[in-house]
Amino acid sequence: MPPPTASYVICTTPRSGSTLLCKLLEATNIAGRPGSHFHTPSFERWLAVYDLDEADFGSRRAALDAVVNAAIARGKGGASIFGLRMQRGSFAFFMEQLALVASGQMADVARIEAVFGPTFFIHLTRPDRLGQAISLVRAEQSGLWHRRADGTELERAAPPKEPQYDAAAIAHQIEKLTALDDAWERWFDQQGLQPPRISYDALSDDPQRVLADVLSALQLDPEKAKHVATPTAKLADAQSREWRERFEAERH
Repeated sequence: MPPPTASYVICTTPRSGSTLLCKLLEATNIAGRPGSHFHTPSFERWLAVYDLDEADFGSRRAALDAVVNAAIARGKGGASIFGLRMQRGSFAFFMEQLALVASGQMADVARIEAVFGPTFFIHLTRPDRLGQAISLVRAEQSGLWHRRADGTELERAAPPKEPQYDAAAIAHQIEKLTALDDAWERWFDQQGLQPPRISYDALSDDPQRVLADVLSALQLDPEKAKHVATPTAKLADAQSREWRERFEAERH
C-alpha cells in the first residue's frame, strides 16, 4: 500500500482554471490551502512573501529552509496535506532552490519528495489554446484576473483599463502557452509520471465532480465535494467571443 500523500502539486499554466481548483480544494477544509507559494522566480521575493529577512539567518541554506517551512505551513492551512500550484514558468527556479535544500544527485520527483514528503502530481490544462490566450491577454490588459461567483472582483493586478484586441499578442500567447504545456509533458515523461489530466472545460462544466475525483486521488473524502459551492465566475463574455471570431477570421 502506498504511503499517505503528504503533498500535491497542481502542474499548470496561466488561465487554466487553477484558481478555481485551488479555491475548491481549500473550501473542503481537508485538502490544505493550495496556491502559488513559490511563484516569483526570486529568492528576495520569497523572503518578502513570508515576511523573512535573510540577515536573520546564518546562511542562504538556513534562510531557504525557513522559506520552505513557512510555505508548507501556509499551504497546509491547518490540514495534514500541503497543496502547491506550480506554473511552468516558475518551475526551473523552484527546482534550483530545492537543490540547495535537498542536495545530491537525484531525480526531480525524488528531490521534491525529500522536501515535501510523498507527493501526488496533477496536470491541469486548457486544450482550447486560443481561448486561454485570449483570456490571458485580456487579464494582462484589463488588470482583472478573477471574479467571485457573485461577480465582485477577487483579484486585480492593475487599475482598470479597457482591453484592446491585439492579434499579435494573442498569437504570441498561444505559442508561449503551448510551449509551457509541452514542457510539462516532457517533464512527466522524464520522471516516469502519469498524472491525472484535468481539463479546463471539465472543471468549469462540473467543478464538484472534478473536486471529488481529486479528493479521491489524494486519499481524502470525496463526499466533501458535495458541500462546496463554486467560488469563482468565468470572465469570458461577448468580447471574448468577438476576439475569437475576429482572430479565426483573420487567420483563415
